[in-house]
Order: sequence, then C-alpha cells, then structure tokens
Amino acid sequence: MKLIDLAAIDHEERSAADIINSVCEELGFDYASYATMNPVKGDVQGYANYPDEWKIHYGSHGFHHFDPTLYKSALSIAPVDWARFDQDEKFNSVFRDAHDFGITSRGLTVPVRGPYGECGLLNVTRDCSDAEWESLKKRVMGDLQMAAVQAHDTVMQSGLLAKALYLPALSTREKEILQWVAEGKSQQDIGDILSISHRTVEVHMRSGREKLGALTTPQAIGRAIGLGLIAPG
Repeated sequence: MKLIDLAAIDHEERSAADIINSVCEELGFDYASYATMNPVKGDVQGYANYPDEWKIHYGSHGFHHFDPTLYKSALSIAPVDWARFDQDEKFNSVFRDAHDFGITSRGLTVPVRGPYGECGLLNVTRDCSDAEWESLKKRVMGDLQMAAVQAHDTVMQSGLLAKALYLPALSTREKEILQWVAEGKSQQDIGDILSISHRTVEVHMRSGREKLGALTTPQAIGRAIGLGLIAPG
C-alpha cells in the first residue's frame, strides 16, 4: 500500500489543492487535507497543506496504514468528529507525533462516496477551545460538505486520480464474461452463449482477475461490481 501525493503527479493540476487551502482561509481551519483510497489496491492518495516535515514523517512511519481519520471515517456516511474515535494505540501513535509538529487532534472528516467505489475524505483541524469548536462546526458544516464534494469531483474530473489509482481497464469481452459468471453461468455455458471455446473463456477470466488484482474469480466479481464495471447478478 502506497501513500501518493497527487500534487506531485502534475503541477499543472492544482485546483483540488486550492480548494483545501480555501477551506482553511475562508472557514477558519488550521490545516486541511483531501484523500481517497484505491478500492482495488488500497493505496492512499490526495492533497494536504500540512507542514512538509509532518507529511514526510507521516509517510515514512506508515501512518496511512492505520490512521483512524482515514479508515474509521471511511466507514461513515456522515461527518465524523475525531473526538468520537477511541483513544487507542493507533490513534495515539498518529497524534502523539502530530502534536510535535503543531497539529492538533481536534478535527473533523467529511466523507464523500464516489461512483467507482472510492471514498473521498476531507479532513480539517483547528486548535481551539471546546466551545469555539462546537460553534465553528455548526457555522461551517454545510460549506464543508460542499467543499468535500467539490474537491472529490475536481480530482475525478482532472484525471489525476485515474493516474494514481490505475483503475483497471477491462476489455468488453472480459466484462462480458465476468458479467455472465456473476449471473451464475459456468465456463461451458459462457462459451456456448458467446460461441467461443471454454479455453478462450478461461483466458479472458484470468486476464480479468489479473487486471483487478484478484486471486479468485469470486473476488474479481466482487471488485468489478464494486467498481461499477459489471452489475450484480
């Protein structure tokens, strides 16, 4: 699993980074980040305006493997206040070091569900009192949700996310065969339906599995459905 800085892929495409900077400047947050996880490989990629020293430290220590602001927030459909997270070993491992870089554990994540099975996450932080934090959340929550959608859509439309995700480009025949498998057809059945040999069916199934990073055909079917490449059977 890799941690990918989208800003490093193409310096011409910085609009999503501009969005998170605007979130801080206009809504009053210290730092913000946008991240999404590859639904196939699990890679984490995005933008952040945290200090460079912290981003290097974060990546070199592999915090993206267990950061609760990513993995626990991705399970929610509603904004998540970090105060809801258990103060467990994983949380403390990330934020004990974050404090050394001037980054508070007071924050909020706004998740966005995408059409390819990905989940975009807009994170914001602010070092302030409890009362100020509650007031700020109420005042800007609607704007934050709009910014999260805008950041996600901007990255999707820019093509940068596709470059980072390496979303599998299945051939028409591969998708066709996986669709028939999803509907319960055997290799022999599929060969008869498509007027091809069962060996050819197996070749396309194997190719589809490889492109989807799947070890088994059922796993490939699940990932293809999750990515919207085929429909549930």
